[in-house]
Order: sequence, then C-alpha cells, then structure tokens
Amino acid sequence: MPANPKIVVRFDFPYHPAMAERFAREDDIDLRTCERAGAESLGWSALNEAHVYMISSAKDELPRRWFVTDELLQRCPKLLCVSTSGAGYDTVDVAACSKAGVIVVNQAGINAPAVAEHTLGLMLALSKRIGETDRRLRRERGFAREDLMGREISGKTLGIIGIGHVGTRVAHLAQAFGMTVLAYDPYVDAEEIARRGARSATLDELLAQSDFVSIHCPRTNETMGMIDARALARMKKGALFVTTARGGIHDEAALFDALKSGHLAGAGLDVWEKEPPPLQHPLLTLDNVIATYHTAGVTAEARRGVAAEGTEQVIGLLKGGRPARLVNPEIWPVYRARFEAILGMPVA
Repeated sequence: MPANPKIVVRFDFPYHPAMAERFAREDDIDLRTCERAGAESLGWSALNEAHVYMISSAKDELPRRWFVTDELLQRCPKLLCVSTSGAGYDTVDVAACSKAGVIVVNQAGINAPAVAEHTLGLMLALSKRIGETDRRLRRERGFAREDLMGREISGKTLGIIGIGHVGTRVAHLAQAFGMTVLAYDPYVDAEEIARRGARSATLDELLAQSDFVSIHCPRTNETMGMIDARALARMKKGALFVTTARGGIHDEAALFDALKSGHLAGAGLDVWEKEPPPLQHPLLTLDNVIATYHTAGVTAEARRGVAAEGTEQVIGLLKGGRPARLVNPEIWPVYRARFEAILGMPVA
C-alpha cells in the first residue's frame, strides 16, 4: 500500500465478496470497514480520512449519526464522493453534499430486474389470492375453492407511477401478460413514455383507470405522502395497490382504511415507513395484504451486481473518471477542483 492511499470507508453491512475482491486488486486504494456497534470514535476517525464513503441506502439499518448530513460533511474534509448501495439515497442529504462539493453516486438500474420481478410477483399473488389461500389452507378445512376465487391479470390495466429503470422493466413484463400499461412521470415526456412501453397519463387519470397501481418513484420531498387518502379514493373500487419503491410515499393509515372499507381489494407492500414494520402494524392484520421486508431487490444476482458495478464506479472516479450514475452532476466543476487539490491528480 502506498504512503498516501485513496481511502474508501464503509460500515459492516452484509455485502457480496466481489466488492472486497475487486478493491484488493487496486494497490493504491484502502477499503476500511467500520463496525456499526463499534466505538463511535473509530467511525469518526475513519470518516475523517475518507475520500469515498460507501453508505447503505436503507434508512432504518444505519444509525442516524452516520447519515450524510451537513454536520458529518464538516467532519470529513477529504471526502469527495458518497456512494449509496442502491438506487435510493434516503440516508444522504444531496443538497448538503452539493454545497460541500461532494458528488453523490448511486446504483440505479442494477437491481431493476429483481425489483420488477418482485412487483409482478406481488401482482400475481394478489390477483390469484395466493397468500390468502396458503394461510387459510394451513389453518382450516370446510371452505370451497370458490371462496378464494381470484382474477387473471391478462387484459387488465396497470398504472405505473415513475417510469425509470424499474418502471420501464415492469411495463415490459406487464405487456407480456397482455396488460394495458399507463404511466405517470412528470419528468418524462409522452413520446419517451411510449418508447418505454406505456401510455402517458395524468396522476388522476391513472388512478381512476387502473386495475393495479404500482409505485416506482424515488422518495423525495415531492413524492412524500403523494398516495394519500384522496389519491386512494380516486382509485377504482376493487383495484390493487403495489409498491416496491420507498416507505412514506403512501400513507399507511389511509391505505388501511381503503382496504378495510373494501374500496381496494388488496395491497402488496415491500416498503414501509419503518422497516421492518412493528408486528402489531394494522396492515399486517389484513388477509388481503401481502407483506415483504424491502426484499424486492435482494437477490443473489442483484447483490453481486451492485457490489461489482458499484465498486467499479468508485475505482473509476478515484482514477479521475466521471461516474455514470451521478446524482448531482451540476457540481462537477467544483468537485473536479477539489479532487485535483486533495488527490493531486487530474480529472479526465
């Protein structure tokens, strides 16, 4: 290891060995792993020297003191980049990073196949009432098969809110099932939405016309609480609600009311305001809710892909390259000047 290595810091979350194996092949990069339960002083000591901070995207797994905030950035004078472990960056104050000249990169798109498959799995399980049938078959006898009659998704309308990497893949999968696909995304024009496999619609049109509504937008100030009581009331009676995006985008109490009243026929929930949700959470008491624990993107293939490609992105930027998944590209000139001053090498 050279006298002045480029330092990458992370905490001890489970990660695919491809990450450490790849970093080990770089003689001038030192990967340092801190223990979440370790002495706080050790974490601050490592971050004080860090050039890159690889952070978990999961907001309820990382102690708040290690979130990237203005306070943390002030204690990390050499920090050049924050790299999140997924597409989301709930644990990162992007505006504070931009102000400090720190770039933020994510792993958008890498686990899109896994999340899209999970979305279709929830849709199929809800429509065919697989979860209800499984639970009832385990605890009682004497009911008729018709008591658990499901519906086919073929010929139904799917409304996708947010047609980025995951939403686009969900649209293509839904078409294979013969579904009509609508999409609402204020940042994508109608022509591009059509290219991605859907027909553009306003949010109200999508809610009113869809048999399934699936959320695929990021958690931001703009989307927080977007699916509230009013939005749920706009959905078709008997429609199904699915989300593999982020907790907080939908109002959990309002969703419970919409399901309990019979306005909605069911919900497939992979994300929660608090993860995992408490055992006594009202939504977990409903038979027509299928609940998973933010596992849509947790597959062997996705974890390897995130570890491998995320590591390559970090190595590339430490060699002076421009990363492909840059969240705040507007600060590139400021970052470039800081990079050259701190590491003493040019940026390509």
